[in-house]
Amino acid sequence: MVEFKIPDRVEKLGEDIQKKELRYHRKRVGITKEFTFDAAHHLHCYEGKCKNLHGHTYKLVMTISGYVDEVGISVDFGDVKRIYEYTIKERLDHRYLNEVLPKMNTTAENMIVWIWEELDTSLEKEGLKSKGQRLEELVLYETPTSYASLKREWMEEDE
Repeated sequence: MVEFKIPDRVEKLGEDIQKKELRYHRKRVGITKEFTFDAAHHLHCYEGKCKNLHGHTYKLVMTISGYVDEVGISVDFGDVKRIYEYTIKERLDHRYLNEVLPKMNTTAENMIVWIWEELDTSLEKEGLKSKGQRLEELVLYETPTSYASLKREWMEEDE
């Protein structure tokens, strides 16, 4: 049986733990955050249901890696959310994707590369790439069981 204990007191910085102890390691660590947006689209040159205008609740799973700073954080989850919101959500949520994306068939496979390029540019503009943070993986769900994925090494293969 697990025994639950209420702490006698809260740990205090400078007394119980020193600032130099906050960083436990110097390894690259990935953090992952999930987001959703709703959008409509249709596919060209496709003989299936998706040739008709329809919508999805897309789920984007984003993994960013970096080295932890002096307090043990590699990438702040709040920063990831803010970057997603201005880079992707504001531009795609409740939109007709065929109108707002570059000229392309709006397949998950095409969209995920565009999303990667946009997020990568935002990481650069935010100064995160110069600090060692980088996109590692994106997964774009079109339905709960259908998705496209993209890894950093795949994007770098053709450079």
